[in-house]
Amino acid sequence: MTAPPDDCLARNEWICGEYLSTRREILADAVLQHLELTAVSVLIALVIALPLAVVSRRWGLAAGPVLAVTTVLYTIPSLAMFSLLLPVYGLSSTLVVAGLVLYSLTLLVRNILAGLRAVPEDTRQAARGMGYGPIRLLLTVELPLALPAAMAGLRIATVSAVSLVTVGAIVGFGGLGNLIYSGMNTYFKAQVLTASVLCVLIAVLADLLLLGVQRLLTPWTRAARA
Repeated sequence: MTAPPDDCLARNEWICGEYLSTRREILADAVLQHLELTAVSVLIALVIALPLAVVSRRWGLAAGPVLAVTTVLYTIPSLAMFSLLLPVYGLSSTLVVAGLVLYSLTLLVRNILAGLRAVPEDTRQAARGMGYGPIRLLLTVELPLALPAAMAGLRIATVSAVSLVTVGAIVGFGGLGNLIYSGMNTYFKAQVLTASVLCVLIAVLADLLLLGVQRLLTPWTRAARA
């Protein structure tokens, strides 16, 4: 018995509008989990990376070890990373978040540190001459001037996290990766393609959103280019 001509699910086609209409809740839950894992991981990594970069800038001897450790962490394959963290966090979303945080640190620390190092020394001296202390200098001079480089690192880390979240499917917390993984096991074409396209869309939209935020926070860069 052949499938009806309008039944793309029965024919197992790659592009199938019926899949979208019948799996809305499943897709919505997967997208929500994907966004949540990405956002939490990147925010935690940013909170950790910022003081590491500041310490590395203030005390040059700390830069080498900090960059070395974060770089080594970034080179560990994702499956191996999750396996190493498994005894600590078990099969949970925390396991995925912890892995993503470690991967994001390299990108964030390097870019924030590069931005801080790019602040002209005469600008620092002028601020000190006006009575700026270390904290005020950092918050009102150094960090704002380092923002373009920091935001560039944040954009890369976010897009990378969107991609790496899918690996969390091996422990059942991979957002859209869960659908991709199960779809590949059953050769469910529409599910694999739809989930993959949604991953790409999330990455592109996140990058565009952060780019817009960067432009709002750094109006002087637009004026310089003009």
